[in-house]
Amino acid sequence: MAGRMDRRSFLKVTGTTAAGLAGILASGRPPAYAQGQKLHWVRWNDFIPESDVELKRQMGDASKALGAEVTLETINANDLQPRITAAIQSGSGADIFLMQWNWSQLYANSLADVSDVAEPLAKAEGGFYEVWKPSANVNGKWLAMPHSILGNAVAYRKSWLKAAGASEFPKTWEDARKLFSKLKKQGKPYGQTLGHTFGDAPSFTYPLLWSFGGAETDSTGKKVVINSKGAVDSVKFMQAFWKETCDEGGLAWDDTNNNRAFFAGDISATLNGASIYIVAKRQKDKVKDDKGEELWKDIDHAGLLPAGPAGQFPLYLVHAHAVMKYSPNQKLAKDFLRWLHQKENYEKWFISQAGYSVGATTAWENHPMWKDIDQPLQVFRTAARKTRIFGYAGPSTAQATEAFSKYIVTDMYAKAVQGMKAEDAVKWAGEELKKIYV
Repeated sequence: MAGRMDRRSFLKVTGTTAAGLAGILASGRPPAYAQGQKLHWVRWNDFIPESDVELKRQMGDASKALGAEVTLETINANDLQPRITAAIQSGSGADIFLMQWNWSQLYANSLADVSDVAEPLAKAEGGFYEVWKPSANVNGKWLAMPHSILGNAVAYRKSWLKAAGASEFPKTWEDARKLFSKLKKQGKPYGQTLGHTFGDAPSFTYPLLWSFGGAETDSTGKKVVINSKGAVDSVKFMQAFWKETCDEGGLAWDDTNNNRAFFAGDISATLNGASIYIVAKRQKDKVKDDKGEELWKDIDHAGLLPAGPAGQFPLYLVHAHAVMKYSPNQKLAKDFLRWLHQKENYEKWFISQAGYSVGATTAWENHPMWKDIDQPLQVFRTAARKTRIFGYAGPSTAQATEAFSKYIVTDMYAKAVQGMKAEDAVKWAGEELKKIYV
């Protein structure tokens, strides 16, 4: 816990930016926007429901502060990209959209430069994490305002793993295969999706590929190199892991199905954010185990997916907010983002997350909240310090985002576990990537 501080000290140290970011309110009067001006903001349906409640509550405060009507609309995360694409094509829609991953690269031509919002925040709060530059900065311009990073970890049933002879979560993929094979025979399989869903599928399949030494491209980002021994070995491993350890009904799950399966006692472990633990504890009177006990007490987290022959690598979901070029309210949108990131506003949302998300800047690692949350959630405090992004080993480009959006890496594994030879699945992925990169 060293290095963390109480709330008053935290706000005092980082509060110098509050004045800078709150320049729009310095006069004590709301900005002089046209009467009736409206701002429309679209985000995902948060897996921490209390956080959406808090943000929607804040919209009244923001409207009063800015002198304009600010509304928040939340939608299923898998509907964000179709919604953004439709808005760009029609030249109308929400003023601000949530950008996941490195989508700013893909939509760069349609996003306004928000460097004048992002750079003062980064300077005042200890800097953005390294993942932000390839995710939201295009050709030296911030095309989305970094907001938060969602770490992931394997949530697992402590008592079930202990009963199967494991004193801790497996450190390697081979050890995980042995353990969860045993658990599947007991009707307690591992839960994993290989479907077209934004989070839980790619955050599993990309690290699996990397852990066996596979990659989409070389360091130039121009040569497709996925057709390699490492990629083939990772696919062969997944074929065995899927059959021997996984709930095979999970093939087409979205990001909510594994949460429900875990709560129902249908799976023993699954890659997820902190939401399984947080929801289980906040709804402890409803979320019980098979003995009627509070389920949250039997949940722990493994900090990373197991290691493969080439190492152990995470892929964490980043969230940023982009102001759309077609918006007639770009100045208002930027002022709103400044307001949103003022300490007294951002902090309320941050605390409601309880570790599910970390801040865009390093300063939030020192927030006093971390002293109060449970040990299984502490793994998320520094999760953002080291994460890869798709496109590795090349740069994170629009092509990498397109490959992600088409689920090529995920489909490589999905095809293989459904019967395609590992070599053929990798060859298929290589051909699909070449259509994008070459």
